[in-house]
Amino acid sequence: MDERDENKLNLPEGETEPFEARIPETEDIVSSEADVADGEKPLDRNLKLMSPGRMVARRFFRSKLSIIGLVMIVSLILFSWLGPVVYTRWGETETDYNGPTDYQNEAEVTITRDDGSTYTVWQIQEVHKLTNARAYPSADHLLGTDVLGMDVFVRLMYGGQKSIAISFIAVFAIMIIGVIFGGIAGYFGGWVDNVIMRICDILMCLPGLPILLILGAVLDAIGIKGSDRIYYLMIFLTVFSWSGTARLVRGQILFLREQEYMVAAEAMGFSTARKIFKHLVPNVMPQLIVSMTLSLGSMILYEASLSYLGLGVQPPFASWGAMVNAAEQPEILRGYFNIWGPPGICIILAVLGFNFVGDGLRDALDPKMRR
Repeated sequence: MDERDENKLNLPEGETEPFEARIPETEDIVSSEADVADGEKPLDRNLKLMSPGRMVARRFFRSKLSIIGLVMIVSLILFSWLGPVVYTRWGETETDYNGPTDYQNEAEVTITRDDGSTYTVWQIQEVHKLTNARAYPSADHLLGTDVLGMDVFVRLMYGGQKSIAISFIAVFAIMIIGVIFGGIAGYFGGWVDNVIMRICDILMCLPGLPILLILGAVLDAIGIKGSDRIYYLMIFLTVFSWSGTARLVRGQILFLREQEYMVAAEAMGFSTARKIFKHLVPNVMPQLIVSMTLSLGSMILYEASLSYLGLGVQPPFASWGAMVNAAEQPEILRGYFNIWGPPGICIILAVLGFNFVGDGLRDALDPKMRR
């Protein structure tokens, strides 16, 4: 008697074949699932999962304005940082001393001969300029020169480096300080929240521009170099601007700290720093990213205004605001658009680019957007 016959003898009453024989093969299961709904694939096989990051990127790049803004920002960054590497004919503070020859003081002079007759001549004074200042665009200077004889095109690239770098560094410093103080105020509440918020109220009530004018006069009085003013400018912008970010973070954390996952973190005994910076702050990051992006455009305008007033980067160093400052002279404003116009256009493009990107990120990170 073989093994199959022996298994049949041990079958329960009423069954005629072993249990193993009644189990369908794997291939039969697969083929039967493939034939569901008249040959169509099951519904779960038609679904395509998408990560949250991919969904945000898809919404962002669906907006044409977001793409335009991103192209504008990337183009300005490449122009500012790669431009001086490619175009090395002039330096940031290099002056063109090949000034043109000018003829001035034309005057009519009457000369009398010995016989009493007279004749008239024109007296012209030949003047050779030391610097090639206020030159119009040419092959030697693509955008002409400024009042000091320095190349406007090259200074536009170096000025972009300083203006964009100041804005980025100041915004990141504002975010860090605002997240720390806003997170502490929102999590602890009570007297800690009151003290931090009152400090924010005081900073928001202070007239920023008059105080910066006074600080600029103080920097001049103590002899701060023009090349070092950029660092003081970043500090001033950070001190007077972090209160808004702190209020935003504090309001979000007041809402998030009552959620279920925070109750679970409290029950598991996590430290306060971990609960704030690992569980609360990451949930505020979408709003912070949008706020930072929109603040970059405002920060560029702020830097340009301060430099225009003489509180920022000082000549011979360049920034977009300091270059626009040349328009204070009426003759340059009327007849030399090539000196103050290009930096003004760059400021407009940078502000529009950051605003377009900020609007796109706001729509992409909106949880109500499901498509």
